[in-house]
Amino acid sequence: MATTRTPLLADQPSLRSSSSSQSLSSLARKKQSKQRDVTRYVSFASAILSCLCAGSITAYSLYGHLFQERLRYTQLQVNIVIIGAELALYLPVSLFGYICDRLGPAPLSFASAILFTIGYLLAAFTYRSGAKDIYGYTHERGWPLSVMVTAFVIIGMATTLMYLSAVTTCAKNFGRGKHKGLALASPIAAFGLSGMWQSQLGSKVLYEHLPGKEKGDVDVFKFFLFLAFTLLAVGLLGSVLLKIVDEEELIDEAVEELERSGLLEDSAFFRRNGGQNGYGSFEDGSDEEAAEARRTEEAKARDEEEARKKTWLLNEETRRFLKDHTMWWLAGGFFFVSGPGEAFITNLGTIIGTLYPPVSDPSVIPTTPATHVSIVAITSTIARILFGTLTDLLAPAPVGHHYQSANNSLSSLPPRGQFTISRITFLLGSALLLSLGQVLLAAGIIQNHAERFWIVSTLIGSGYGALFSLTPLVISVIWGVENFGTNWGIVAMVPALGATVWGVVYSKVYQWAAENASFSRDMDDDVLCYGKQCYSSSFWAMAFSVWIGCALWVFAWKGRDGWSRRGIAV
Repeated sequence: MATTRTPLLADQPSLRSSSSSQSLSSLARKKQSKQRDVTRYVSFASAILSCLCAGSITAYSLYGHLFQERLRYTQLQVNIVIIGAELALYLPVSLFGYICDRLGPAPLSFASAILFTIGYLLAAFTYRSGAKDIYGYTHERGWPLSVMVTAFVIIGMATTLMYLSAVTTCAKNFGRGKHKGLALASPIAAFGLSGMWQSQLGSKVLYEHLPGKEKGDVDVFKFFLFLAFTLLAVGLLGSVLLKIVDEEELIDEAVEELERSGLLEDSAFFRRNGGQNGYGSFEDGSDEEAAEARRTEEAKARDEEEARKKTWLLNEETRRFLKDHTMWWLAGGFFFVSGPGEAFITNLGTIIGTLYPPVSDPSVIPTTPATHVSIVAITSTIARILFGTLTDLLAPAPVGHHYQSANNSLSSLPPRGQFTISRITFLLGSALLLSLGQVLLAAGIIQNHAERFWIVSTLIGSGYGALFSLTPLVISVIWGVENFGTNWGIVAMVPALGATVWGVVYSKVYQWAAENASFSRDMDDDVLCYGKQCYSSSFWAMAFSVWIGCALWVFAWKGRDGWSRRGIAV
């Protein structure tokens, strides 16, 4: 008996050592997991802060009318300034998204800090050079319009950089979770809120002091200085805190799913690397230097292989995204719907100015641009959070997290009898809300009744906000999050053209109505317009444009080789 027990007794220390080693390994994994979670949520908080400040351009209506009144810009020139910003905001998105996917969000946040500072400082001093003061006097000839346009082009690029760095961080860090809709909607909602709090701070704190200590319009020079230094601080903070967690794991999972789907059979990259079994060869022996060199070489080779794998995957997914015809229908619909929304928001101030005849006492108009900038911001924020949450609860949940193909997406469809509502249904609903607000405005029911304007602002704000929350969510569900920055960037370019087209249409109609006005006015007011004719035809056309966009989305969803026919659970 003794002989049978001796080996067991002798093995007990090694068993305890093995158990202790496993326990330490488990503790290390838990600690590492906790650290990753901390990094993930700190990055999320930084992304929310970035978006809470990045949308400063949405407060343009707060001071756009002052460009007209103080700098004597025409309505078309006022729109040229914001069109320049919108082109710079949307056109480079795909390039910035490409950089973000490959280099990470931190460099983009740093660049946004620098560009915001330059842009707003240049805009501040351009305004100061030629603006009339509260008494109607100006001391020198102002700088050319081109300088102000340049400043807002820089601001537009900075806006995209900060927004994209934040949204991409959230999409990649939370894109595989069950609350991806809310995680993606939160920074986008915060972006909408930025215009609200900034416009309120501008009108309530950074205002001009009229004779008798009364509050005047926003002090544009001080407001621009405040934005310059605030956004500098936020951008620099984001360059430190915005990080992607477990990106290597995300890439590996995407490659594995693509392999299972059979989409990699023709890949030159995998054929080239399929026969590689080692990272190098060294002479056998116990020499420590040779062993260390072997480990160093293997680590270097693994890093290079991971970098090549990431580059190949992102390029492959970009190629597949661009070859998918439904992407072009999605982008086309986004063009027809987003442009009218942009045109309304950027021209809020001048639209309100057309509701009543020009008067010397502004108190006759029972509302202000700042109020409706805030209404649009609040309603768009609520819509983004609400629609993001509802899609998490009611929309079908896809199994994979990459580009869904017909080979593997049928299994992701909901079981029979389970109640679901497609994300496309929510997207169509948001567009119809936006068009309803445009129809009410075009019909003239707000003319001479500015107290009703909140109805239009609420409808358009809700529809516009949900649109910019649901569209990137749909892209992440159908085409995955690994290449999200590039994919969303490609689609997000189209509002630049839509905003330009409808901004010019609105300006031309406004200018025509101002030049053909029948009411009496001073010669100095020939750039201002009053009456339903200033905007009605523009907004009827915008509503029709939104309906065209909805038809394109329905075709991408239910049409030939659409998402529904492929079995994609969108």
